[in-house]
Amino acid sequence: MSGHSKWATIKRKKAATDAKRSKVFSKIVKEINIAIKEGGPDEDANSRLRTAILNGKGVNMPKEIVNRAISKASEKDSANYQETTYEGYAAGGIAIFVECTTDNINRTVSNVRATFGKQGGNMGVNGSIDYLFERKGVFAVKQGELSEDDFTMEVIDAGAEDVELDEGVFTVTTALEDYGKMQKQLETLNLEVESAEVERIAGELIEVDAESAQKVLNLIDVLEEDDDVNNVFHNMDLSDELMESLS
Repeated sequence: MSGHSKWATIKRKKAATDAKRSKVFSKIVKEINIAIKEGGPDEDANSRLRTAILNGKGVNMPKEIVNRAISKASEKDSANYQETTYEGYAAGGIAIFVECTTDNINRTVSNVRATFGKQGGNMGVNGSIDYLFERKGVFAVKQGELSEDDFTMEVIDAGAEDVELDEGVFTVTTALEDYGKMQKQLETLNLEVESAEVERIAGELIEVDAESAQKVLNLIDVLEEDDDVNNVFHNMDLSDELMESLS
């Protein structure tokens, strides 16, 4: 799972930069909107809303923005967002899975298709690569005072399948069905959770040369700049040697 963990670390660092912060805030506002439409504004009774608020705290989203998003989403005439996904291939045959939240499907599909084309990729039909990925719970947790061994012992009974420590942050991966159990365990441990997401993790990673890898990362970067795009997943093997050659 180290390839995924490396990608999770890259995404976390990108989200922490000022250039990406407004995009991350926008994503969380949309998530709050959908969570409230589905389960109401009561945080205690709505686990999806609770997770969205937690993710807001993890990226230092001001409390007034969170409260304003909750208030606005609770209004009858608030925007109606839809969740949609797109699939395709990038350079080197790398599979790309795109998750979006949008209030205009036509705009979103047009932008995503154009990005694939301009960046040397090909957009496919839904279902063409979905089988390559498995949905997992992924948590980024600040280390605090626990050692890696102690932390692993605390979370393994809650369904942790993989635990990796990088620069003071644990990345914990669980089966999708253990997502809620892990969330409760981390709350019990009173640790600072930077993010809690359901992600698509590739079952098998593909090695590519540095030139192809750069093209794949360029495609991902442009997709992630689109306001409608929430997450981009891939099955490229980000080995240490490859990352060194790209730096």
